[in-house]
Amino acid sequence: MKLGNPIAAGNTAKIYSVQNQIVKVFRKDLPDGTSSYEAEKQRYALSKGLPVPKIIDVTKIGGRQAIIMEEISGRTLGERLLENKNLAHYYMEMSVNIQQNIHGINADAFEPMTEKLTRQIGTADRLSQSQKTALLFKLSEMPVKQQLCHGDFHLFNLIMGDHVTIIDWVDASAGDSRADVYRTYLLYTQFSSELAELYLQLYCRKTGVSKEEIMEWAPIIAGARLSEGVLTEDSGRLLKIVDELRLKK
Repeated sequence: MKLGNPIAAGNTAKIYSVQNQIVKVFRKDLPDGTSSYEAEKQRYALSKGLPVPKIIDVTKIGGRQAIIMEEISGRTLGERLLENKNLAHYYMEMSVNIQQNIHGINADAFEPMTEKLTRQIGTADRLSQSQKTALLFKLSEMPVKQQLCHGDFHLFNLIMGDHVTIIDWVDASAGDSRADVYRTYLLYTQFSSELAELYLQLYCRKTGVSKEEIMEWAPIIAGARLSEGVLTEDSGRLLKIVDELRLKK
């Protein structure tokens, strides 16, 4: 299969468009089974009625794990918002409605979020041992739930054509929706505090969940994000959020 140039790239994979199909080719150093596990998550989400791309095949290309899925026509809500910022409220409200639908699904077959966060905190080199201990203790006190959490939910993972399709399920897990909401909020604050606050206000108003409940997850999610090694992320700001846990004591 000739891939050509990627149309997108992330921390775990590069994305190609080949003959009206999307080919997601994973990094070579990722564990075997990464592609199969992500495909299973996507199939599960589809089986529950969520609008996600259909999986066509899970294979290897050039020795690397790959997923082949249907190509979705349209543009992301993020791209549309950048073209017309006056529609920020409209697109953000649309995304919150979709995220609520995701959270309404039981995901007991998925990896528990607590296990995922424990692993991430443990491998975050920027965290001291005392910070890791404090975060893991805080995590042990948090409610254990089995809500479907996307793990990387934002406007650029929502493609709008005839309807809105949710993409990129690699970080999905079973856990507390409030942690998933804080993760989304954290991602938005990296680029626009105004957009982040709009998102949080809309989510809290629609669900009745308080901002304080969501912020309880702040140090845990920030600490876990330090393990991802995202070049565009400011690790200093994440460490400040982690240190707020110590200041509260």
